[in-house]
Amino acid sequence: MIVTGCGRNLDLSQPRIMGILNITPDSFSDGSRFNQLDKALFRAEEMIREGADIIDIGGESTRPGAAFVPEQEELDRVIPIIERISQKLDVMISVDTYKTAVMNEACKAGAHLINDIKALQDDGALAVAASHNALVCLMHMQGDPQTMQQKPSYTDIVTEVSSFLHERITACLNAGISDEKLIIDPGFGFGKTLEQNFELLGRMNELGVKHPILIGVSRKSMIGNFLNCAIDERLPGSIGAALYALSKGARIIRVHDVRATTDAVRVFWHAQQYQKLRIS
Repeated sequence: MIVTGCGRNLDLSQPRIMGILNITPDSFSDGSRFNQLDKALFRAEEMIREGADIIDIGGESTRPGAAFVPEQEELDRVIPIIERISQKLDVMISVDTYKTAVMNEACKAGAHLINDIKALQDDGALAVAASHNALVCLMHMQGDPQTMQQKPSYTDIVTEVSSFLHERITACLNAGISDEKLIIDPGFGFGKTLEQNFELLGRMNELGVKHPILIGVSRKSMIGNFLNCAIDERLPGSIGAALYALSKGARIIRVHDVRATTDAVRVFWHAQQYQKLRIS
């Protein structure tokens, strides 16, 4: 499968790595490390060398309890680096935002993919995504970043996540965004308890979507709480979850640790192809 956003192709016949570039002072994992233009460009170049197919640029932390960032501040953070990467590097660019104005300016600056934790529910977001022919990642979240981890509750998490994603897919189609532009994200860690996250991961193949699946579990609290480890000790658990997600149909893995994840994914995928050959 090949998907196209703003004129740039991405071949999803094999797994792809999305490298995280947070242009924020308060990201839970790498806050303030890359919020200067030259440092951000250097990190993007480094992630591409390590195997990233997509650079995901975010100007507002969405960790539980994160503070709201005003629209203009987010624009000031992300647009210069999107412009610079677009001019200097040969890579697909994703903007991690739920604000319509940021999506619009990011696509003008060179972004190809809109990665939205609110699944294009902001006023005008559907129209902006359609007008730019951008790829769109629709994510499920219960609540909002400020409150989502207080008391997440589901009758059946897989059914409810699937229902929400299908509703947003329908909204996109009605707005003129084609099926081929859509990617979905179950939203691990966004309004879900530890056990709900693991149930969703274990049953991900039951979501019933035909669209490519992106997952983001890198260094998240579901890994840390399960293994009782600090953020900088979560790489092995993050890779384990990523590889399991691939076995359940995921095609894009969003990560902080690009080289280690790329190597693990390459080995997993190569071995799996031999297994498929034996079965066929």
